Amino acid sequence: MRKFLLMGTEGCHLCDDAAAIVVATLNPALHEAELVDIAFEDEYMTRYAVRIPVLLDEVSGKELDWPFDQAGLQAFLSELEAGG
Repeated sequence: MRKFLLMGTEGCHLCDDAAAIVVATLNPALHEAELVDIAFEDEYMTRYAVRIPVLLDEVSGKELDWPFDQAGLQAFLSELEAGG
C-alpha cells in the first residue's frame, strides 16, 4: 500500500478542496492518505507554509503541489507507478 501525506492546516479552504480530490481519487485498496497539519512541526512550516496544500508520496518523496485536480492527481499516480 502506498502512503501519502497531505500537508495543510486547519482553516485552509484550498486544503479542504485538495482533501476532497484525494478522497475522490485514491483507491483505498492501494493507497492511504493522512492529513498533516503543518502548524505543529517547525520543519513542515518552513518547507510548506507558502505552498500548501501539498501531497507527499512517502516512498519516493515526490510532491504534488497545488493546484491539482483529479486528472492531475491521476497523472501523478501514474508517474509514481511507472517509477518516475
